[in-house]
Amino acid sequence: MYEHHSTDLSVTWLGQTMPGCLYNASGVWCREESELEAVRQSAAAVISKSATLAPREGNPEPRYCQTPLGSINSMGLPNRGFAYYLDYARRYDYLCGKPLFLSLSGMTLEDNCEMLRVLSEQGLPAIPEVNLSCPNVPGKPQLGYDFAATAAALDAFDRAYSGLYGVKLPPYFDPAHFSAMADILNRHPRLAFVTCINSIGNGLVVDVESESVAIKPKDGLGGLGGDYVLPTALANVREFHRLLPGKEVVGCGGVKSGREAFMHILAGARAVQVGTCLYHEGPAAFARIAAELAQLMRDKGYRSLDDFRGKLRVL
Repeated sequence: MYEHHSTDLSVTWLGQTMPGCLYNASGVWCREESELEAVRQSAAAVISKSATLAPREGNPEPRYCQTPLGSINSMGLPNRGFAYYLDYARRYDYLCGKPLFLSLSGMTLEDNCEMLRVLSEQGLPAIPEVNLSCPNVPGKPQLGYDFAATAAALDAFDRAYSGLYGVKLPPYFDPAHFSAMADILNRHPRLAFVTCINSIGNGLVVDVESESVAIKPKDGLGGLGGDYVLPTALANVREFHRLLPGKEVVGCGGVKSGREAFMHILAGARAVQVGTCLYHEGPAAFARIAAELAQLMRDKGYRSLDDFRGKLRVL
């Protein structure tokens, strides 16, 4: 039995138990092995930078800008290439109790399938999260907004990969789109989780003083993160939690304290990723957010995340 004052932030899913519920959003503190290791030391799990088959430099600078309500970025998938992250996965200490997720964002469907085939042949415990939602590569649309293409891609992923996997979704804004995507996802039993959400694509931040856009790529269009996206992220978490029985939802978007982490879990998230806040604060953010979440749980009389997960009240 727990002592009266104790809180348990552990999460059991995908056949294993992680010591907490917080880890990095793909794209932040995860391009280099040193960053991945810093996250492993500080968070409850690790996810790699979205990998393409070949290394990419990404979009021209400036491609990230902090704003009063979060951030705008158009990174363009800068990464060390799939082989780099696969090598890290081969050497990863899986006995540390912190799962390793490999984010995959091939430039083509065949690229994604090739990476999944290699992972399947390797038999590593690393868990793929296929990115269906990068909004920042010029000329490359977000697959998650093309339902027919998503359905075909998931069929191909099932053929290429023999284990459990997940997908990172773009934000959806209409109940019909939640339902349509859920119908597709529910046809794939080994698709074990969805991460909601990637940044809200193609926002525009204007600097009044310079009368200019804030970032260079795509004439200033970029993905929004931070406070801007919290209500949209929570809506996606709650709706997919409702619509995907037997699958898990990872909450991502607008988490900067224990309060937002609590909101994501209350809406149904199994685990919670941190992006913009991690970018600015570094891996120390995980301990602070976890302590704030634990204190909020104690204040409310909750001892474990299961006590309130998915129990958001409606009026």
